[in-house]
Amino acid sequence: MKIQLHNGMMRITELRELCTANARAFGDEASAALDQSLATIELDLSQVQFVDSGGLGALVSLHKEANRRTRTGGVSIRLLDPPASVQQVLELTRMHSLFEIVQRSSPSIEDSSPTRP
Repeated sequence: MKIQLHNGMMRITELRELCTANARAFGDEASAALDQSLATIELDLSQVQFVDSGGLGALVSLHKEANRRTRTGGVSIRLLDPPASVQQVLELTRMHSLFEIVQRSSPSIEDSSPTRP
């Protein structure tokens, strides 16, 4: 896991899974990097192939801790490019209503339309 801070944003990348086995380490590392001026947390989930209840709990805990520690109390968390299987878990558990889910790598309408001679 890699954490970068820049201008009120925390970006977490290089995650492979969010599960009970790594939930505590994820939460500890992310919480240690929280800053009072934080406004947004972005988690790149593009490489995450597995999420379980422990991982979901770690996301919720991060959300609560970030909003408790910051001056504004309004930290938004964006989950970037979750694979279909992870997206399904987020939707089934209604986590998509707590976090903003962003698909940056999905093709645009123009990219998917057939070309005509």
